[in-house]
Amino acid sequence: MPDPIRIAVIDSGAHPDHPHIDPARLLPGIAIAGDGAISECDTIDALGHGTAVTAAIQGQAPDALCLPIRVFHDALRTTARALMTATDWAVAAEVDMINLSLGTVNPAHRDLFAAVADRALAAGVLIVAAREVEGTPCYPGSLAQVLGVSLDWDCPREDYVARDGIIFASGHPRPIPGVPQRRNLHGVSFAVANMSGIVARGGRPAIARYRDQAMPNPATRSTIQKQPIAPTA
Repeated sequence: MPDPIRIAVIDSGAHPDHPHIDPARLLPGIAIAGDGAISECDTIDALGHGTAVTAAIQGQAPDALCLPIRVFHDALRTTARALMTATDWAVAAEVDMINLSLGTVNPAHRDLFAAVADRALAAGVLIVAAREVEGTPCYPGSLAQVLGVSLDWDCPREDYVARDGIIFASGHPRPIPGVPQRRNLHGVSFAVANMSGIVARGGRPAIARYRDQAMPNPATRSTIQKQPIAPTA
């Protein structure tokens, strides 16, 4: 049997009983508190966002394995420390990809996330994240070490477009029967998830192709310890 693609989904967890989730394709994950403390296997989603993101990925790449890492607990907000810990933990778990349907527009966190992205890239892990939010660069998705994804409402869910070197994907999740598209969850989070699934569907050659286009930034490594840990904006 081929070795399936493993995708860490850093979000609000996943609910295995949701009809859009294939629980057989979920790996045992973890939860990470704002202070970086880790709880094993506490990944039941109480917010719905991570479930919808995971469902979008599974819909695009049904053979992939998703590893939920829960950083959102009571609200869709977390800390830079939690995201750093989550990303490094995923790299240590030897995933192929990390889906970050999230980010911060706070430029104070740029170097912080650049160092984390460098470590992932050095380990051969592709990070897929939101490139911008309403025209404002988002971190880590706007970094050269990361496959940043922007939103295109006209793009079909099963495809993506590239314009001027920027990747665009649909901002719609998997449709829910009987629920109008405009009332379902939507936005750049799902552009990221759809792109992660599309890349995973292409297998490790596709992952390697995008990873090889990324550019490490060694200059950030000497400044990382000097950056403050602050809530994600």
